[in-house]
Amino acid sequence: MNNVIIFPTDTVYGIGCKVCDKEGIDLIYKIKHRDKSKPLAILCANILQIEDIAYVDERIKKVINKFLPGPLTLILKAKENIKKITNLDTIGVRIPDAKLALEILLENGPMFVTSVNESGEESLDDYDIIYKKYHDKVKKIYPKTNISSHLPSSVVDFSKYDIIVLREGAITKDEILACLGGENANC
Repeated sequence: MNNVIIFPTDTVYGIGCKVCDKEGIDLIYKIKHRDKSKPLAILCANILQIEDIAYVDERIKKVINKFLPGPLTLILKAKENIKKITNLDTIGVRIPDAKLALEILLENGPMFVTSVNESGEESLDDYDIIYKKYHDKVKKIYPKTNISSHLPSSVVDFSKYDIIVLREGAITKDEILACLGGENANC
């Protein structure tokens, strides 16, 4: 059975499934025409869900407590349970700042999620357009209950000793560095 859903996040609409749903993961790649070499991010409802799937040290906790929920994706070392699913040593995790998204994540646990669009095209954020294009491909599409920022999340790699800001989005490099007190940051 298809358990892929589409729901609004704090940035744009996301298409996702539970992290343990291999068929759902494959379907997301198929629907988006996305190259399987491009990993999907994992959305979590809280720090406990992040700690279930990734290694979290004190500096990471500091950033999570300051900026999440919000538009920040952290690249972290994956725990063995997720490595078996993804075949990846690192994963991108985020806690969205959207009530409905958090409710869905609390109910389902961590989920692989990516923006709703054809790979390489602009993200879709209009319920009617999304419904028309995807209603027959997914289990459910949730209507929007929040205003999206349309800004991409910032991406920070914490998987090595040096912290690397890979993409500056809604949260700036300076804000991240200030939170960490400049420790081990390479921007």
